[in-house]
Amino acid sequence: MSMERPVPQQLSRPMVSDLEEFGAAVCEVLHEPGSLPTAALSESTRLADQTTFHIGGPARRLVVAHTEQELIDEVSRADNDGEPLLVLSGGSNVLIGDDGFPGTVVRVATTGLSAEVSGCGGAVVAVQAGVQWDALVTHAIDEEWSGVEALSGIPGLVGAAPIQNIGAYGCDVSGYVYRVRTWDRQTKGYRTFANADCQFGYRDSVFKRATMPGSPTGRFVVLEVSLQFLLGTLSQPIRYTELAHRLGVEPGERTDARRVREEVLRLRHEKGMVIDPVDHDSWSAGSFFVNPIVDATAAASLPLQAPRFAQPDGRVKTSAAWLIDHAGFHKGFGDGAARISGKHTLAITNTGTASAADVLALARRIREGVRERFGITLVPEPNLVGCAL
Repeated sequence: MSMERPVPQQLSRPMVSDLEEFGAAVCEVLHEPGSLPTAALSESTRLADQTTFHIGGPARRLVVAHTEQELIDEVSRADNDGEPLLVLSGGSNVLIGDDGFPGTVVRVATTGLSAEVSGCGGAVVAVQAGVQWDALVTHAIDEEWSGVEALSGIPGLVGAAPIQNIGAYGCDVSGYVYRVRTWDRQTKGYRTFANADCQFGYRDSVFKRATMPGSPTGRFVVLEVSLQFLLGTLSQPIRYTELAHRLGVEPGERTDARRVREEVLRLRHEKGMVIDPVDHDSWSAGSFFVNPIVDATAAASLPLQAPRFAQPDGRVKTSAAWLIDHAGFHKGFGDGAARISGKHTLAITNTGTASAADVLALARRIREGVRERFGITLVPEPNLVGCAL
């Protein structure tokens, strides 16, 4: 059967004072598709207000696109005028330079969800790019659509999920993407990608690699993501050992999906990875460096206690957090406005007054220290706009 309904747009951020309410901490702000005003210039062009880092200078022009057509129109206008373009999808995986952005920034605020549900085939759910990712996870659990419960609490929008191939606690979104509908800036037309066409990799996809000259936004602007879920209240097999231990199950076992969400939110909170306006440990872009994937020779040169995860191509993934910590950069490290999180070694945080320059200076120090100690060069995970490492 087919059904269309609005989807909650924003979760109230779980607060540090009430862990027991994590599973119910949902503030539903519902918008019927087509009921929102047309695209308009934002009153403020300060990009620090648009990112979870709370860092970034002004945009020359900042516009909010509430519908798919508005998003296409604004992208096309900037491209036709030869103007720099940044499509901002939640602002949770980006560091914007202190000088801001000398072009148009389009903030995606599109809404809407439709689902095709089959008793034997599961649910294929098409979601507009501007829907909050965590609101979708909550909605899926409520509807008994199983699959992405381990991705609870990840900030940002649905449209960014396939670009980065978001993942956490043994789950990657690539395992559930059915198709991605995009606007091709090069051909100026629609293009739809099946899962295999997306060329997913570790925090990677064709959408991330297909760049446009002089633009931080790539060739393909994501309009809608369709995900395929199984039906039921049980989670998918728990693959992450720490999460399995917290849930009291063995790795590979399944349990109630809502329990998984609640435990994942607790874990993320303990690591400062749940957005909380009063907790500066969450003023970040999440993990600042990706876990390195190295060849067998480089892996063999690492200390015996270094984590190693064999990859299908024969290479080995190791832990960036372990490398950083064992290079002497511990939780809370830093003597300025930018510091390593007191809860998670991989996160560089803004303690309240940090600039992009402060964050980059600390990131360079960490990168150089890891390279000197282990011979591995860490790669940043957030998009760097108007700045460079």
